[in-house]
Amino acid sequence: MRRVVVTGMGAITPIGLNVDEYWNGIKEGKLGFGEITAFDTTDYKVKVAAEVKGFKAADYMDRKDAKRMEAFAQYAVAATQEAFAQSGIDMEKEDPYRVGCCVGSGVGSLQSIEREYKKLLEKGPSRVHLLLVPQMITNMAAGNITIQFGIKGKSINIATACATGTHNIGEAFRTIQHGECDVMVAGGTEDAITPISVAGFTSLTALSTTNNPERCSIPFDKDRDGFVIGAGAGIVILEELEHAKARGANILAEVVGYGATSDAYHITSPAEDGAGATHAMLFAMEDAGVKPEQVSYINAHGTSTHHNDLFETRAIKSAFGDHAYNLKINSTKSMIGHLLGGAGAVEFVAMVLQMNHNYIHQTVGLEEPGEELDLDYVQGHGVEAEIEYAMSNSLAFGGHNASILIKKYHE
Repeated sequence: MRRVVVTGMGAITPIGLNVDEYWNGIKEGKLGFGEITAFDTTDYKVKVAAEVKGFKAADYMDRKDAKRMEAFAQYAVAATQEAFAQSGIDMEKEDPYRVGCCVGSGVGSLQSIEREYKKLLEKGPSRVHLLLVPQMITNMAAGNITIQFGIKGKSINIATACATGTHNIGEAFRTIQHGECDVMVAGGTEDAITPISVAGFTSLTALSTTNNPERCSIPFDKDRDGFVIGAGAGIVILEELEHAKARGANILAEVVGYGATSDAYHITSPAEDGAGATHAMLFAMEDAGVKPEQVSYINAHGTSTHHNDLFETRAIKSAFGDHAYNLKINSTKSMIGHLLGGAGAVEFVAMVLQMNHNYIHQTVGLEEPGEELDLDYVQGHGVEAEIEYAMSNSLAFGGHNASILIKKYHE
């Protein structure tokens, strides 16, 4: 198998519009939560979200191109621009058929569906916008990235709800391992803070109804009551090691393991014993040839829902045994909320940043862990720590589980 490394990253998040701003926000424990501005929440129980603030698509792409994209695709293109810039890849010097794209969105543009459906009802079918379909479908983040950057290799969009970002990075990793491409743009993106989305998740009792921005997303806390919906994108450039070395690339981390499973249990609840997530973590470690004792840090899915935090904790204990109590575990969602299809990708970026800076951020807002939640969730403040191997988990509605394992790069 060919070795795969990370050479570039980009991020659009509720606490920063690039990787540096995102990292500074993480270190500060900055909260990206606030009252929803995207629509009137008067009749809604949920009034808080983690919106992207201050983003202007024209800062990243041609205005005409931007108008043809919905926000989820704009975020992905903007984050890809940053990731390419950091990687130093010059597409003029690359075989475009050896560069691919694996970027997903969980739901695409609900905004365009809501907007055009209203037109359909009020003004008839002839008034529905001609670009509705290419604006709303989930693969248009990947499609627009390939168009904007001249990528002609394998281009796919894996949509697995909250596991989308991690699955896309994992499958991009496999694509390079198996020689289909030398470079992959990978990650996830989402902007689903809309009336129908918030109403639907509220009906499921999945969202926090705590409208205090400082206590709405508190993973692993005894008072957690649901997740906070967020928006944004995370993009990474994955590259075959020898290809990266040949052009003198700065290598940020090495991707060494990927595991994916299904609970086959319930459409919204994880398996109570965490067996599916357990096997995803075990498969990732087996793929990497790594023993549980070698992993020191996990970026947890950590949604701040009762079931997820409890069952993921059980899964970690099952996968790591006694070593689970030696792990540092945190949830980036404590600051940025749950970005759905973008979650695993922005959390992957956070994981690489923490590895490079030898610093593990706190789970912000965690005051008293809930029942059975007795692991080290990095409570109260961040910690300085050397990280050789780190893992990120994503668990999704439908029972989709994905775990990805990285290591500090060594020759």
